[in-house]
Amino acid sequence: MTQTNALHWRDLPAPVLSILRKGAVIPAHPLALDAERKFDAASQRAIGRYYVDAGSGGLAVGVHSTQFAIREVGLYKPVLQLAIETAREWTDRPLVMIAGAVGKTAQAVEEARIARAMGYHAVLLSLAALRGASEDELIDHCTAVSKEMPLIGFYLQTAVGGIPLSRGFWSRFAAIDNVVAIKVAPFNRYRTLDVAFGIANAHAEERITLYTGNDDHIVADLVTPLVVRTGNREVTLRFQGGLLGHWSVWARGAVNLLEKLKLAVASGPVTPEILALDSFVTDCNSVVFDVDHDFAGCIPGCHEILRRQGLMQTINCLDPHEKLSPGQSEGIDRLYAIYPELNDDAFVAANLDRWRN
Repeated sequence: MTQTNALHWRDLPAPVLSILRKGAVIPAHPLALDAERKFDAASQRAIGRYYVDAGSGGLAVGVHSTQFAIREVGLYKPVLQLAIETAREWTDRPLVMIAGAVGKTAQAVEEARIARAMGYHAVLLSLAALRGASEDELIDHCTAVSKEMPLIGFYLQTAVGGIPLSRGFWSRFAAIDNVVAIKVAPFNRYRTLDVAFGIANAHAEERITLYTGNDDHIVADLVTPLVVRTGNREVTLRFQGGLLGHWSVWARGAVNLLEKLKLAVASGPVTPEILALDSFVTDCNSVVFDVDHDFAGCIPGCHEILRRQGLMQTINCLDPHEKLSPGQSEGIDRLYAIYPELNDDAFVAANLDRWRN
């Protein structure tokens, strides 16, 4: 790297890089607001402690679930700072700390520098602000941010602002040396395969770790090999973990689920009972992410579960128009009734006072 303060993935602490590559539960951290839509630092801190104690391998902060509008109200730095301070004060074990970076190149580079200065290990780069840009412009943008710190690619679904990205783009993106992982979240199998082909084309399968962001396909992603043939090679890729908005709730259950899925893959063959979990988890996500209303209530849906558990005071979002959709609360009631094994309410109840202290 040419800049003396730049961070390369080879510079990351070995335990952090090991966690990232082995695969972990990385919740997409939400934003806690009080009744007046002011930043609720006490609840925010409690949620971070919850994720740590639940066994998460890291935190993703300043991403979609944290609400991109935090930048417009001056909360980007305070939210990132509180998250990393909470992690450091609450545990001695290594965690992968990931910061979201958005906007045009100047903004994304500056956000990467802010995150690096705070001690974050990588940035999750959204390309939504570059809609209409050419592939060359997109690659130049990604390369500029990668010169600041390790990069995690982000294929965001188009329903919430993502842009379609070609197999050629992913081949060029994967060739950027400071890319360490890709969050694949297009909610689309064809586009998910495009990412896998891109990694194989770039011969980057040893460097880049796949994380599922396909909240509609979590279990299937984590137990199904992605086998691609490119050139004269056949390459097998696997999703090793999840960087998920869905895992911002019931995080202890998510940790248990990932452990169960990894064991199932290692012992093989994967049983029908394991495969059945895909439908259960996807059904839960359909309610929490408000599929019936084109994801309009996806952030309030996560907030509602955290509010019920006592981790949030309100379900408020920065945008007052973001609320639960009709029937969404009743849908969450149904999830609690028919999938009791997936929630972690008992774990939260046993620790909530300590996290809020």
